Amino acid sequence: MNDEVVAAVAQAHRRDWAQVLATTAHLTRDLDLAEECTQDAFAQALETWAETGIPDRPGAWLTTIARNRARDVLRRESAFRRRMPLLVQDEAVPGPEDGLVDDRLRLIFTCCHPALSREAQAALTLRLVCGLSTPEVARAFLVQPATMAARVTRAKKKIATARIPYRAPGPDHLEQRVSAVLEVVLLIFTTGHTAPFGAHLVRRDLVDSAIRLARMLHLLMPTDVEISGLLALLLLTASRLDTRMSDDGRLVLLSEQDRSRWDRHLIAEGQSLLTDALRRRPPTRYALQAAIAAVHAEASTWQDTDWTEVVGLYDALFRLWPSPVVDLNRAVAIGLRDGPRAGLDALTPLLADPALATYGYLSAARADFLRQLGQWPQAATAYEEALTLTDNSVERVFLTERLTELQQNL
Repeated sequence: MNDEVVAAVAQAHRRDWAQVLATTAHLTRDLDLAEECTQDAFAQALETWAETGIPDRPGAWLTTIARNRARDVLRRESAFRRRMPLLVQDEAVPGPEDGLVDDRLRLIFTCCHPALSREAQAALTLRLVCGLSTPEVARAFLVQPATMAARVTRAKKKIATARIPYRAPGPDHLEQRVSAVLEVVLLIFTTGHTAPFGAHLVRRDLVDSAIRLARMLHLLMPTDVEISGLLALLLLTASRLDTRMSDDGRLVLLSEQDRSRWDRHLIAEGQSLLTDALRRRPPTRYALQAAIAAVHAEASTWQDTDWTEVVGLYDALFRLWPSPVVDLNRAVAIGLRDGPRAGLDALTPLLADPALATYGYLSAARADFLRQLGQWPQAATAYEEALTLTDNSVERVFLTERLTELQQNL
C-alpha cells in the first residue's frame, strides 16, 4: 500500500476523527452506527486515495463518505424513524447549544451524560471523540483492555436504551454537567501530552483539541472557576511542549529543557486565568494543578524551582483530590526538595497501591532515585520494570539508554 496514503489517512484520523464521527452522529442519532460508518470511511480512504490521490480537504471527504454510508444504511433498513429516538434532539428548545456550534462539543456532552458513571463518561469520550483504541483508553485508566472494552460497550448501550439526547444541556443542568466534561477534556489533554502508545511522545491533535474545547467552555461560562482553572492548567503545561523532545526525537527532561523556548504568550494567558481562579475561594483541583505548573513556568532555571512550594501545593491538592498519581508526584517533589533518599522513602508505600501496579512512572521514579544513590542493581531492576510497563517508543528509548548506562556500572 502507498506509504503516502497510509500516512495521510493516519494524519486524518488524528486530526478529523472526532469531527467526522460527531457530524455523522448528528445525522444518525445512533453512536454505534455513526462509529461504524466513520470507520468505513477511513477504510475506504485507504483504497480510494491510492487510486484518485489524496483530496485537498481529507476531513470533508471523509465526512461526506461517512454520512453517505449512514444514509444508505438508514434507507436500506428503513430504520431512520426507528433509530431517531435513540438520540433525541428537541430543536424547539433554545439553550446553550445555540452557542455550541461544534458537533464535537455536543458529542462530549452526550458522552458525559449523568446517566453514565464518571469512568464510562471519560472512557467513551476518549474512544469516540478522540478515536483512541480500546488498549489506549485502558492505559489512560490503568485497567486491562478487556475491562475497558466492556465498559465502553455498556456505556454505548446505556445511551441507546436511556435515549440520551445528542445536545448540550439546558441552562438548569449545565453547571452540574460541566465538571464531568472538564474531567474528560483533561484526560484528552493528558493523553495527547504523553501518548500512551506509538512512535510519538506528543499528539498535538489531542492537545490542541482539548485546549480548543476548554476555550469554548470558557467562552460559554466565563465566570466558572473550574473552567478557568482547567484552561490555565492546559495552557501553562502546553507552553513547554515544543521543548520536550530534541531535534533528533529524544525525550528531554524538564530539568534539561531550553526555557527560552517556552511559549511566553501561553504562560502569560495561563497565569492571568490562574490569578482570577485563585481569587475565588476555596481553590479548585484544577487551580492547584495550574499553580504547580506556574511554579515551573516562573523558575528561570531548574535550580530556581521552589520545591517547597511545589510540595505544599501537592499536599493541598491531595487533601482536595486524593489520588495515587498525586501521591506519586508529591513523593517525587519531596525527593527533588530533600534528596533521593527522602524521595525513595516517600515512594515506598506506593508500591502496595494496586492502582499503580501497572503505572510505569512509579518504577521510573524509583529507578532514578536509586541511580542517584548509586544502587546500580536495584536501579537496573526498576528500569526494567518501567520498560515492561511503557509502550511509548520515545519513553522506551529513554529508559533503555538509562538502563544501558547503569549496566556499564555493574
